[in-house]
Amino acid sequence: MEHQKHLPDVNLTSLVEFFLLGFSDIPHLQMFLFGIFFFAYVIILMGNGMIILVTRVDKALQTPMYFFVANYSFLEICYVSITIPKMLMNLWTQKRNISLFECATQMCFSLILGGMECLLLAVMAYDRYVAICNPLHYPLVMNHRVCIQLVAGSWITGIPIHIGQTCETFSLPFCGSNQINHFFCDIPPIFKLACGDTFVNEMSLYILVVLFITVPFLLILGSYGKVISTILKLPSATSRAKAFSTCSSHLMVVALFFGSGIITYFQPKSKHSSGRDRFLSLFYTIVVPMFNPMIYTLRNKDVMVALRKLL
Repeated sequence: MEHQKHLPDVNLTSLVEFFLLGFSDIPHLQMFLFGIFFFAYVIILMGNGMIILVTRVDKALQTPMYFFVANYSFLEICYVSITIPKMLMNLWTQKRNISLFECATQMCFSLILGGMECLLLAVMAYDRYVAICNPLHYPLVMNHRVCIQLVAGSWITGIPIHIGQTCETFSLPFCGSNQINHFFCDIPPIFKLACGDTFVNEMSLYILVVLFITVPFLLILGSYGKVISTILKLPSATSRAKAFSTCSSHLMVVALFFGSGIITYFQPKSKHSSGRDRFLSLFYTIVVPMFNPMIYTLRNKDVMVALRKLL
């Protein structure tokens, strides 16, 4: 907390930098947190990198489902690399400053990659829907060209919207403190530093959340409603168990990622708690990417067999 007291309060009309407070309220745990997050980052890079490698080299995994899983793993690596390295640097050096341009860039890329992740999870749910509900048409519907188009659409859709949202956020008038009570530049803590009325900005954020979180989430729920209904009609208990096993991995990732995202972004500025926001943000920036490889490998016999072959 001592470090927090000495950080400058400035008039942000001539802003050049922010200070990311991160976990400065627990100074005695800085090196411990550095070790934990560094270990998590290495696990995320190695685990997701292993999924990308094994799905590329094993012919048995050259299917649409694993094509989407590999893209999702690559997206996770990109997503965590936007926030964790800066957080580790702040924990190690205790400097905590971040330039205006760097903060805006970090926010923009985290929004773009977070939106892509929501859309890609919806695409993966659609893939499972077609595979289980229309198995005879699956090779025709989910051909290689369609898979590439779906992934490209997930990557490209929303880029101009997220850039616009970032520009709108940083065009707000700021005054008083330049201390961001978070470990990365996210929209809710930036709103707290703004002067005047942020109603229009909050409304645009809610529209963004509806488009990129709520709509994909509802599509996923609809897809899995149909999937579960179809699975329950299967005559063989073995077939039902295998189908549920394939879908449950994806549902676990969806529940963790969308749950924390919806709670974080669907609150008005006055209701945001800094401690709770940081805790929820840890879920979609560290916990989900770290457990993603474990969920998709330990619960998947095909991937485990491919890993044994590779090793």
